[in-house]
Amino acid sequence: MNAPLTDRVNHSQTSSSLDVFLLGTVVLDSSKELQERLRSDIASRTDSHGAILVCEHPPSVTIGREGSFADVLVESEELIARKMDVRWLNRGGATFVHVPGQLAVYVIVPLDRLGLGVLDFRTALETALVATAADLKVPAEPASAVPGAMCRCGQFAFIGASVRDWVSYGGFYVNVSLPQEALDLVRWTRSDVKVTSLASQRTRPTAMSTVREALIRNVASALGYDGYHVYTGHPLLHRTTRKVYVYA
Repeated sequence: MNAPLTDRVNHSQTSSSLDVFLLGTVVLDSSKELQERLRSDIASRTDSHGAILVCEHPPSVTIGREGSFADVLVESEELIARKMDVRWLNRGGATFVHVPGQLAVYVIVPLDRLGLGVLDFRTALETALVATAADLKVPAEPASAVPGAMCRCGQFAFIGASVRDWVSYGGFYVNVSLPQEALDLVRWTRSDVKVTSLASQRTRPTAMSTVREALIRNVASALGYDGYHVYTGHPLLHRTTRKVYVYA
């Protein structure tokens, strides 16, 4: 269901809706800023209104609370050549690579008003990831080493969520169609589990739109929402021109 942009940020304080915003390719700083705006708004409400941001990121590496720079497996010169920034983020999870072909799904919902604890939230996300894989005829299960989901070829999805004032932010990353050389740039987990993508498991091209639609539907269901509204873009999204510095 689509609606005008002007209607998207004016829900009453008695809404139980879930709004999904398809943002395209967005730099990390812009997605973080929009998440914080939405998180603050949802924290001030008294209902179960929530939001999901779905996007891709330009090439970059992020390090969460469980990661360290030692997880980066290549020299800084190679990252510079690939025009990849390295960023520390206040999120769960370890060290992840982000490139087009990976879906970033940020879930901003009031856990307390949905009757969910932190572990319940993680379980809901993993349930949605496994259900999405099943829609694609990929047998999957929750990952045992780090939060996320894995299939026969390895782990294809990683959860990097956090909670503040009982409102979630961050979410998860799904490797849909990434080259193996990109996956091998960092140590995603401290275990010996291989990191893979859905396309590698399916051994054929996998459309981002197909994965995106299944993820949205399954996340909404796992969190207990009866339905959701899908919008293209967001009026508060601040887009920036990315600058890449190359040092001689």
